[in-house]
Amino acid sequence: MILEHPWVLLLLAGLPFLARSLFATEKAKAVRFPSITPLRGIRPSWRQRIAWLPDALLLLGISAMIFALARPRMGREQTVIDSEGIAIEIVVDRSGSMLAMDFQIDGRRVDRLSAIKNVAADFIEGDTSELRPLSGRTSDLIGLVTFAGFADAITPPTLDHSFLLAQLNRTQIVSQQSEDGTAIGDAISLAVDKLDSLDVNRSDDPHAEKASKVIILMTDGENNAGVFDPVQAAELAKSKGIKIYTIGVGTKGNAPYPTRSPFSGEIVMRAMPVNIDEGTLRQIAEATEGAYFRATDTESLAAIYETIDQLEKTKIESHQFTDYKELAVQSFTWRSFGFPPIVLVALVSLAASVLLKQLLFRLLV
Repeated sequence: MILEHPWVLLLLAGLPFLARSLFATEKAKAVRFPSITPLRGIRPSWRQRIAWLPDALLLLGISAMIFALARPRMGREQTVIDSEGIAIEIVVDRSGSMLAMDFQIDGRRVDRLSAIKNVAADFIEGDTSELRPLSGRTSDLIGLVTFAGFADAITPPTLDHSFLLAQLNRTQIVSQQSEDGTAIGDAISLAVDKLDSLDVNRSDDPHAEKASKVIILMTDGENNAGVFDPVQAAELAKSKGIKIYTIGVGTKGNAPYPTRSPFSGEIVMRAMPVNIDEGTLRQIAEATEGAYFRATDTESLAAIYETIDQLEKTKIESHQFTDYKELAVQSFTWRSFGFPPIVLVALVSLAASVLLKQLLFRLLV
């Protein structure tokens, strides 16, 4: 609490003199009386017992009025954060080769798509653990495109990240041979179309710098399906001002791949070669001023997302201000106790003092 005019409190110095004049009793004149013993049994009336109350209320009212004139204020500092997010399209490969079990989560071997779901969720929602210090993308519009033999726009860029993650978790690796393939060019073209249709420049200034648009592409193979060439699709993204980060997902050499044994019918792991077209993925990234990464395990995939999180920062500006409450005219709380405005206390005290003197004590001698 602060006082806007603390010098007004100097007026309180005069209250002791006022109190002395109010409560001082006039010295009674002496008279001769043979004995006061009979008077000792007479008890004072209740009005005599509270005869001091009107003057006390008067002093309280004057004190409260002086304190109100000093203008006590209670400030509460608040911070308003203005954020200007970016638009991100997460493009995920769900072709049959994503079944390879060369990633782990908590020591348990999982397929590549499961690892992507886990790390992407931390990137979007945030993870404050020491291993993955991700703050989350709460202000960013994020969409989802999946692809195998053809590309699908699963979720348009949205701030409803819970819905987005639900859709990502429902994404499954293709099970039909007719759907399989790796249409990287089509997936990029579809993501570019979705981002280009957005107006993410949230500033009212038409000359303000436009917010970033980013594609994060994750694949474990080579472009072998679809209509569009991946490099040409990257050139389209460049013309739209869209940056592409490409991630090659898969260990180097051979990876364990689940196959059904023709003899027993059981699922067994078989070593399969990992073929990622890293040259094309690098071309895509370089054409759009992005970057190419190789994720050979869950830890390296998480580290890639941390790097992208640092490269593509959301613009955040904070404004601090103090909200003052005028205690003289506003009720307030102190240590969980509620108090009325000080001016109200002063007026009630002065009014009560006048009423008591005029109504209750006017006949009291």
